[in-house]
Amino acid sequence: MLVLRDNYCDRYPMHIGYARVSTHDQDLSIQLAKLAEAGCERVYREKVSGARRERPELARMLDHIRAGDTVVVWKLDRLARSTRDLLDIADTLANAGAGLKSLSEPWADTTSAAGRMVLTVFAGLAEFERALIRERTGEGRAAAQQRGVRFGRPARLTEQQASMAARLLAEGTPAKEVARAFGVHRATVYRAARA
Repeated sequence: MLVLRDNYCDRYPMHIGYARVSTHDQDLSIQLAKLAEAGCERVYREKVSGARRERPELARMLDHIRAGDTVVVWKLDRLARSTRDLLDIADTLANAGAGLKSLSEPWADTTSAAGRMVLTVFAGLAEFERALIRERTGEGRAAAQQRGVRFGRPARLTEQQASMAARLLAEGTPAKEVARAFGVHRATVYRAARA
């Protein structure tokens, strides 16, 4: 984390940067330079995949945001994993009285009325997309089930193996030994016995 000022607790509104790359091999220097040019006085940075829910520096930044602050990112994909994630982060910032600004996407600037409007439209589109996906997924799942498709992980034991495992357990063979004999975990043996 780059800190240019020490008076963070009792302070004026700031431009706060967030920079992220997906792997430790990648370099943050371009993002850091752009954020410095944009006047960011504090930059939170991390090297972690955007697909991961746990992003400690992002969480730390959101905890330290104060009213009047503006979070600045080089590109929106550095901040959010999806449209829904972006909208959630923007909502968290709005609730704190802070703004969001992307240097590469000028329309993504919640410090302006036009930027807030665009984000509102995005929220509506994201909700519409989620509803369509739910509908298509439900229809597809129902059609697949009618064709006999089974969902979930494939069974680790065949029907005959599951029957044998259940019988061995019923005869008093320890689950650990039965699991070792079939090359599976004990939980798989217990599930077979319950089926």
